[in-house]
Amino acid sequence: MGISYYLQFPFAQHALEAAFLVGLSCGLIGPFVITRNMSFAVHGTSELAFTGAVAGLIVASNPLAGALVGAVVVATLIGLFGQRAGERDSSIGVILAAGLGLGVLLLGYYHGYASEALNILFGNIFGISSGQILVLAVIAVAIALALAAAWRPLLFASVDPDVATARGVRVGLLGVLFLYVLAITVTEAAQIVGTLLVLSLVITPAAAAQRLSASPLVVSALSVAMAVAAADGGLLLSFEFTSVEPSVPIVAISFGLYVLARVLGPALQPPRRVQESVIELAELEHD
Repeated sequence: MGISYYLQFPFAQHALEAAFLVGLSCGLIGPFVITRNMSFAVHGTSELAFTGAVAGLIVASNPLAGALVGAVVVATLIGLFGQRAGERDSSIGVILAAGLGLGVLLLGYYHGYASEALNILFGNIFGISSGQILVLAVIAVAIALALAAAWRPLLFASVDPDVATARGVRVGLLGVLFLYVLAITVTEAAQIVGTLLVLSLVITPAAAAQRLSASPLVVSALSVAMAVAAADGGLLLSFEFTSVEPSVPIVAISFGLYVLARVLGPALQPPRRVQESVIELAELEHD
């Protein structure tokens, strides 16, 4: 059979559309996550979406809505308890442990098919409906608009929050809003690779992009391109090799691009740090 055979079916077309939208969102937010040193926040938010998914199944038989609410609650708690950068990781660790314990407890009260909740952990890209594609599109557009509106001040606040505060940037408010955008992005990405592998689309492409350029705009473009390539490329490979779960080639392509960037980066990127370019660009906005 192969790729051309599966592309005739709506489920495969929906999966590719969903993979593109998720790759777009993850690629856009990834560079900010790297710059703000919030990889652990992605991990914590993604895993605790499972707790929300179980609650959503119990309350309304809707794991996706529950996962989204759960991720937003976690983002709020991280924003409250981890306002200082030095306290953020420990706060996330505390919230993660408590949230996973609650998720296991709630799962004991759910008497339906546990696979519906586990799909949030491992992904279920082939179960995407046309209605869910529309929801994903709305989420992707909202994320893009939010990041575009706050792009310059968010860059400045991410690189040097002290200087940004002195220049009048509302660093605290931006941080909280960013956490909400991150929570929504993580929940969206969970439908493709699951919460356990969401780092492969949010973190890895952005980390690879920063190895190839010092320009924030170029880094964002490369991050989006790599995230989309990993998401849709991995999905197409899974059509060719049907015994392999889609998340496996998605992660493999993402990691391969990162290794390639590590090899090519020293030759392509000028001898200046990405952070230096960000500071110069952001300061121009406030001069």
